[in-house]
This record gives sequence, structure tokens and C-alpha cells, in this order.
Amino acid sequence: MHPFRAAVEAGDHDALQALLAEDVVFTSPVAFKPYPGKAMTAAILRGVGRVFEDFRYVREINGADGRDRAFVFKAAVDGREVHGCDFLHFDEDGLIDELTVMVRPLSGAQALSTAMGAQFERITAEALGASEA
Repeated sequence: MHPFRAAVEAGDHDALQALLAEDVVFTSPVAFKPYPGKAMTAAILRGVGRVFEDFRYVREINGADGRDRAFVFKAAVDGREVHGCDFLHFDEDGLIDELTVMVRPLSGAQALSTAMGAQFERITAEALGASEA
């Protein structure tokens, strides 16, 4: 099992953060602007962990060069079913430098947007605290 998948499924936020490059860019399925940096990306992933219910990966797709992977998942947010995919790109050192998430259907994306919006003050505080440490 890929270390990213293992960390997410185990809820191991320290292991997950260790897989992120310092200059990682997180692209959200519900926000226009990407979020740069390891501290912010790790905080967003912790927030997602608090929001998703019954999260599980159902498929893993590997790029031919080993630097791209896609993890297809299913979950629920506030009772709405969500299907999605985590698209990862790895840098020369094997760390995640791009993480893009896409979700469907629209009702699930809207529920995710609302739930993550409610988390965002905490996410920002966590990211700022981590970057100051």
C-alpha cells in the first residue's frame, strides 16, 4: 500500500505531513485559489479528516513514471455521498509537491464547501501555529 494511502486511512497526520514537500500546492475542489505550503496543506488535510464520514479509498491509479498517482475515494459529508479523487504529483525527492482534489456530485461538493468553510478558521490557526513553530 502506498504510504500516502496508508497515512490517510490510519488518520496518521504526522506521517501524512512528512510526505509533503515544503512548497507543496493544494488545489481544493471547492475553492478557486490554490493553497501553497506544507503547513496549510497539512492543516487542510486535518480539517478534511474531521469533515468526511466513512472515508475509504476504492481505487489507486499509478502513472507510468511513478511521479503521479490518483486515489479514488468515497465518503459522506453531512449525510451527502461524495465520490472523489486525490491527484498527487511527487518531486525529485519523492515528496508530494502537488495535491489536487476533485469531488462529485454537486450536492456533495456543496456540502463539503459548507463543512470546510466552518473549519477554515481552525485550519488557518493550525497552519499559522505550525509555520511559527
